[in-house]
Amino acid sequence: MPASSTPAQSTVSGRTARPQGPAWPAVFAALPGRLLRQDLDQVDFGVRRFRLRPGPARRRLEDSGRAFLEGFNHAAAVRDADALGGALEGIPAAFRGFAFEGAGMAYTLLDLLTLSRGRRLRALLAGPGADYPHLVHVGAGWAFARLRLRPWQGVSAGDPLLRWLAWDGFGFHQGFFDSDRAVAAQGYERRLTPGLLALRDQGLGRSLWFHECADPQALALRVAEFPNRRRADLWSGIGLAAVYAGGADVTELRTLRESARGYGEHLAQGAAFACAARLRARTALPEHCRTAAEALTGAPPETAAAWTDTALAAIGTPTGSRGQYEAWRARIRRLYAAHADAGVPATA
Repeated sequence: MPASSTPAQSTVSGRTARPQGPAWPAVFAALPGRLLRQDLDQVDFGVRRFRLRPGPARRRLEDSGRAFLEGFNHAAAVRDADALGGALEGIPAAFRGFAFEGAGMAYTLLDLLTLSRGRRLRALLAGPGADYPHLVHVGAGWAFARLRLRPWQGVSAGDPLLRWLAWDGFGFHQGFFDSDRAVAAQGYERRLTPGLLALRDQGLGRSLWFHECADPQALALRVAEFPNRRRADLWSGIGLAAVYAGGADVTELRTLRESARGYGEHLAQGAAFACAARLRARTALPEHCRTAAEALTGAPPETAAAWTDTALAAIGTPTGSRGQYEAWRARIRRLYAAHADAGVPATA
């Protein structure tokens, strides 16, 4: 992704800076946007060696990836968060969330390289990215993955609970750009606790939606290659991508739900996250989102999104702990299960 893959720690030196040259953080801060600019062709499925299917799925998913890179490029060139909002208005509403995800990556990357501890990311979340907090936090995770850091090393920003979505972005990055290791070999980073691996694997599951070009049967076969303990979170990510990104028709979505038998609650939890993110943006809800939400959860997007709010209220004041984030996800699954259970009232 970014042209510079220099680890953040390499910008820190114990030596006294030479007076004739600027400090390294200043050098990175002054980098023109064209040096960070990303080639939109790198999300081409042929280049990535992803599954190629006839029909609209590939075009929609590649367009989502290009919107991400456009957001990254705009943010790299327009370093002022307030001005960035106007620049992203030109991206179609259905894809604008992906652009803000890319902007979240760019600003976090710059924050890490300039040792500013999240100044740009905070400005994005408080400004034009306020309606896209889920996507911005996910985008931040891409930056950490690109610099081979763990979220949130060196950056202090973000919502106490949504910050954990950076691990989702981390996992998506690994699946999208290192698919031989992360997907084909089912590999993952050293010294990840089971809890962090679960959060990462939701993002990896999202990347599988792109990797398999929204093909439900191929997705089922791919998930089956992973150990049992990892499959639930992969299905959660697939549900999130199916609703947010789209690419499957009603018949394929029904097949997907059947393929995820035994993991339907996780598929629905991811779908609910996607509904909440779409509705938070306050733009017209894409028809594919409504179709996918109803197919995977048996409820309209507004109901599925409300599960996330109800579950959040039930866990109390956010402390930012991973345990609380996991409790939030579990309560969403419980609400879906109650909804699916023949009229039993859904309570968290």
